[in-house]
Amino acid sequence: MIVRPRPGLLTLFFVLKGSIILRTWPHLAAVGALSVIVVAAHRHAPQIVPGINPAPLTLIGIALSVFLSFRNNACYDRWWEARKLWGQIIQSARDIARQTVVLDKGPDDVSPERREILTAIIAFGHAAVGQLRHGTGTRAAGGPALFAAPADTILHPVAARVGLLSRQGRLVPVEALALNGSLGHLTQALVGCERLSNTPLPFAYTLLLHRTAYLFCFLLPFGLADMMGWSTPLAAMLVAYTFFGLDALGEELEEPFGLLPNNLPISAYAAVIEIHLRSAMGETDLPPMPVPQDYVLT
Repeated sequence: MIVRPRPGLLTLFFVLKGSIILRTWPHLAAVGALSVIVVAAHRHAPQIVPGINPAPLTLIGIALSVFLSFRNNACYDRWWEARKLWGQIIQSARDIARQTVVLDKGPDDVSPERREILTAIIAFGHAAVGQLRHGTGTRAAGGPALFAAPADTILHPVAARVGLLSRQGRLVPVEALALNGSLGHLTQALVGCERLSNTPLPFAYTLLLHRTAYLFCFLLPFGLADMMGWSTPLAAMLVAYTFFGLDALGEELEEPFGLLPNNLPISAYAAVIEIHLRSAMGETDLPPMPVPQDYVLT
């Protein structure tokens, strides 16, 4: 995720990090080159490369703008839902840190049972990152064995430990119920993340928008050549920047757990969980707080 102050007027047009232009510049260059060829051919051989009526292109452009807006709204909804789900994971992890305080003998005496539970929750966060990024995640505080397991299976021993502590009388029923509720919230959030990760937008809808955007941008120079002359390449590239940029941005937001600049920094979220829970266990040698690298937080 891009984390940087809002650029000023002088730097607005020169910011590259986080700009979608880094992904779209080959397409913009192609539109610009085609526009130059079309204008030159139209001036020297109008019988071979005639101009076309721009009115149909205007109607297509309006329809394409509406459809791109719908798609980007749907993609942003996926991105925002993913952010809320990870917010729930962070909240539930902190709830478990508070709910397990009753297992300690004193403020400075963390019980082995509490340490085991919180270490497993830390491992759950890192394992969820690896699972959602298909193996490209962060280190697991709980060790390689926990990291290799699916995130949900890490919670099974935790639930078993809570049941054992309840039977031993270390947890009263209300406390055990609260802990199981927090574990359930972790599972619920993970299932929501898996649903987003495994269910992309319908491919046919995305393909239709891709094709229409490319056809529109490559036909646009033919409609502008008569009216704008040698200004056609600039105008066509500006329009293409908007359409290709919206298309590429929607593609990034559609997969919120990836490693592209505008994806969610779930590795940083897992690190925040680890820092908070280790602090709750009284540890002072904590991992550093995640910071953006070149304005990108992953």
